[in-house]
Amino acid sequence: MLFSSIPFLYYFLPAVVLCYFLVPRALKNTVLLLFSLVFYAWGEPKYVFLMIATIALFYGCGLAIGKAQKQSWKKFWLIVSVVVGLGFLGIFKYADFFVTSFNAATGLSVPLLRLALPVGISFYTFQSLSYTIDVYRGDVPVQRNPISFGAYVTLFPQLIAGPIVRYIDVARELDSRTHSWDEIAQGLRRFIIGLAKKVLIADQFALVMKMFRETDAPSVLFYWIYATAFMLNIYFDFSGYSDMAIGLGRVFGFHFIENFNYPYTSKSVTEFWRRWHMSLGSWFRDYVYIPMGGNRVKKSRWVLNILTVWMLTGMWHGAAWNFIVWGLMFAVLLLLEKWVPALQKLPTILRRGYVLLAVCISFVLFNAEDFAQAGGDLMGMFGFAGVPLVTQQTLYYLGSFAILFVLGFVGCTPVVKNLGNRVYKTKVGAILEPIVLIALLLLCTAFLVDGSFSPFLYFRF
Repeated sequence: MLFSSIPFLYYFLPAVVLCYFLVPRALKNTVLLLFSLVFYAWGEPKYVFLMIATIALFYGCGLAIGKAQKQSWKKFWLIVSVVVGLGFLGIFKYADFFVTSFNAATGLSVPLLRLALPVGISFYTFQSLSYTIDVYRGDVPVQRNPISFGAYVTLFPQLIAGPIVRYIDVARELDSRTHSWDEIAQGLRRFIIGLAKKVLIADQFALVMKMFRETDAPSVLFYWIYATAFMLNIYFDFSGYSDMAIGLGRVFGFHFIENFNYPYTSKSVTEFWRRWHMSLGSWFRDYVYIPMGGNRVKKSRWVLNILTVWMLTGMWHGAAWNFIVWGLMFAVLLLLEKWVPALQKLPTILRRGYVLLAVCISFVLFNAEDFAQAGGDLMGMFGFAGVPLVTQQTLYYLGSFAILFVLGFVGCTPVVKNLGNRVYKTKVGAILEPIVLIALLLLCTAFLVDGSFSPFLYFRF
């Protein structure tokens, strides 16, 4: 089920909100668990059993770690949770990738499993891993209530596309959280803004990309329009989903961490990754990079740590070589920034331009179906594809979508948020805000009724 769908907005969400606030406090997690399972089963009911198995695995291992008297047994149950949990992820997400790569390297024909990828498996697996790791470290107490733990793993606002919510961040709110009209109002405000980013902006950039793929008159300019459209599409799509998830969390009394902080305003690649998909970056930092030694090791080991973390980051996004190369590309850029201090002394406009160019090129690789398509797109962008610099069709599309691109560029900066906050603090703004939000909701509804199916990009991860 999609947040940006009529069934969710006008049937599922009202039903869960009504039931949630009607039941006593002791049953609220039960309501969230049951509705979250329904939410997940809506699209692929058979994989609900995989999710239930994941809940049972990590809940049981958490109890075992808590009961174990010896450190060796605590470590044993932690290893069980990590190996089996990552085993589920490996079988369903990476098995065919490894088999295909093995066949290509050896010339053999080992049959593929051809298993469908369970939606959101990367997100809920990492969330579950954070629980047993933190219990093992002694950072959080064991969760003994299976309903509360199940609600944590399946919580529908962030279940299938993040942000990655660690157990330590919501442990207290799972057992005791408060609700208020102000929190609900702020949550709904954030949700509608995220919905508008997805439906009114991201989906329109997806249309530009579709036109590029279908054109019979490509040009160098059109290749750059496509690359820029995808940069803006993925930002508004994923940040919009994160806004909706964070907003819904506040409605139900949870405060999820932020996932984006205007990454396209960054002045370095290092800063970009502190602002983009922040929940994933902090997860790899705390559970992979630092345990490997971080930067407190020999230089050669530190380089290996960086390459390993970014290779895994690429693999987390998808079971394909272009994702691995994409991750390693950022590893190289991050290392260059550490080794070439002169990059940080460039004028701000050049630093921001370098980051945007690097990210733009990386996302062309990220979005390609294979290396051949990525190579063709990059050659086209730099004038090596034998296409004209510009065509009449390109100019027509550029004029048609000029306003969309302007909105996209401005929306990637804090300008709109800062202006909105200033207006909201005025008496007129306080009156206008609910009117504007209702208008946005109705406009999004009109687009959804009239539009085509457009899933969130990160569903495939």
